[in-house]
Amino acid sequence: MIVERPQRILCVLGMHRSGTSCLTGSLQQGGLFLGKHHTWNEYNRRGNRENQDVVNLHEAIFKTNGLTWKKPTGILLDKVQASDWQTLGDNSTAIWEPQHRERVQEILAEYADKPLWGFKDPRTLLVLDGWRDVVPDMEFVGIYRHPLAVAQSLASRPAMPVTIEEGLAMWYVYNRKLLQAHQQKPFPVLCFDWSEERFHRTLDVLHADIGLAPVPENERFYTKELHKQAADFSTALPEPVQQLYQQLEQIAAHYE
Repeated sequence: MIVERPQRILCVLGMHRSGTSCLTGSLQQGGLFLGKHHTWNEYNRRGNRENQDVVNLHEAIFKTNGLTWKKPTGILLDKVQASDWQTLGDNSTAIWEPQHRERVQEILAEYADKPLWGFKDPRTLLVLDGWRDVVPDMEFVGIYRHPLAVAQSLASRPAMPVTIEEGLAMWYVYNRKLLQAHQQKPFPVLCFDWSEERFHRTLDVLHADIGLAPVPENERFYTKELHKQAADFSTALPEPVQQLYQQLEQIAAHYE
């Protein structure tokens, strides 16, 4: 049982390279308190907005379960067979040890005087069941991006190379978790591929729904320059990936 905690806790859900930092930074501008967080990252111009305490917790859970951010199912996803797609990630629910739950309580106690505290870490999607057990009333907002845009962005990072095939499989595992979380309890979902105008228009609605302050147009966190490179969408997507992307598109279309 958590004794000390913020009144409300908001988690931003989404895969790596999918706009989670942009969405979190935008919510922060409206008054979302993030506490300790990174404001600089080699692969993110305006910082990834991640709380290192939360990241360390997730890494500890990953270690217990034999996972990494590149191996969300415990194995490399470089050669996924057609017959594997429908069950990919089905057995990737992470087990939480008692010390992990205790660490969550310590993190939340640090922000107990805040009416609303938020965090983001793409790894959250792979450990979400534990968070929901510890904080049943946690609130969520999600974001996704076109599978090829994510895969190509991952592949462009020389220090952590990922093939396009791996990137698409990773996208599928992470975003299946996003879809399942939304099916369990619906929450707003945005798309990082949207135009700047549409993204800002939807953010205005989101800020109002959460109870955050509006952000002046000339102070917006999101700009089109945050998209470092234009994605090449000429490669055909595996059918399950395409279907999942379309499902997320339908969900996002209802929230504007």
